[in-house]
Amino acid sequence: MASHAVVDQAIGVLTVLGQIPPREGFTVLREVSQHTNIKLTQVAEQVLKHGQGAALPDVLLGELRAALARHAASLPG
Repeated sequence: MASHAVVDQAIGVLTVLGQIPPREGFTVLREVSQHTNIKLTQVAEQVLKHGQGAALPDVLLGELRAALARHAASLPG
């Protein structure tokens, strides 16, 4: 249950930082997890720490930027 809360909180961080809807936030987390071969909950924990000012590991930062760019580009408007 705690891992679900971490994922939900990370989605919230992504919706604010990436200006994407929550549904896209989960998709971004999943894609970053798959592309880096890092468990979803571990990616979510890193995103939460980043939201609090910590640096992201380079591999996560690159994948996160790419995923956010893909999803931001697909939004209407």
